[in-house]
Amino acid sequence: MVAVVIITLIAGAAGAIVWATDKRHLSYGALLPAGAAVVTALITWMITVAAGLDSNSSTAWIPWILSILVGTVFAVLAAQLFGRNRHHADLIKATDILRMR
Repeated sequence: MVAVVIITLIAGAAGAIVWATDKRHLSYGALLPAGAAVVTALITWMITVAAGLDSNSSTAWIPWILSILVGTVFAVLAAQLFGRNRHHADLIKATDILRMR
């Protein structure tokens, strides 16, 4: 059970770092990349544990590392996808508001 807590904290921290380093981070919430990282990391951990990769001492590291890596990748993807789309939509709205004068 300690593994779940540690993986959750590390994945959440990775998502927060992704949000902080994104240049369009003001276009979306801070919990978007962190939430994406935590959810995908825990799903990956459940799949790898269900596959039995934690039972052998030579493969016990795989659920830990793979979960954190997959969570970080999904945080980056979520930030890029939603940040780009939301930033573009915000620019269109701001342009429309300024042209109404």
